[in-house]
Amino acid sequence: MLTRIDHIGIACHNLDETVDFYTTTYGFEVFHTEVNEEQGVREAMLKINETSDGGASYLQLLEPIREDSAVGKWLAKNGEGVHHIAFGTADVDTDSAAIRDKGVRVLYDEPRRGSMGSRITFLHPKDCHGVLTELVTSAADPEAGH
Repeated sequence: MLTRIDHIGIACHNLDETVDFYTTTYGFEVFHTEVNEEQGVREAMLKINETSDGGASYLQLLEPIREDSAVGKWLAKNGEGVHHIAFGTADVDTDSAAIRDKGVRVLYDEPRRGSMGSRITFLHPKDCHGVLTELVTSAADPEAGH
């Protein structure tokens, strides 16, 4: 099932300024950046640590590239801050199906492409005590997307 906190997603208005804050204030380093057209975001992944299952934990900083993206709409309504929490899993398909069977709404019928070549899906926040929750299966080599 779920093995770790993969990342915490933080919505921001200006990715460069937010990256500068986290690198200057806490000494985190940018591990990966990309634009995800499907999700409508420009993002930076800051690695926090390695984990015992071979994965890592990250902060994911998200700047919308379109106002109509999910992050853009959320940011307009809520302002900057924690957007979601993501849990790592070896098998997003199996685990999302098991969670769906427990009555939790899974937002995608099939997992989609996420950061660094991962496979992801989201769970409805109303079914998770107000927390938008992401399930992530990391790519075999996350540094390949670096």
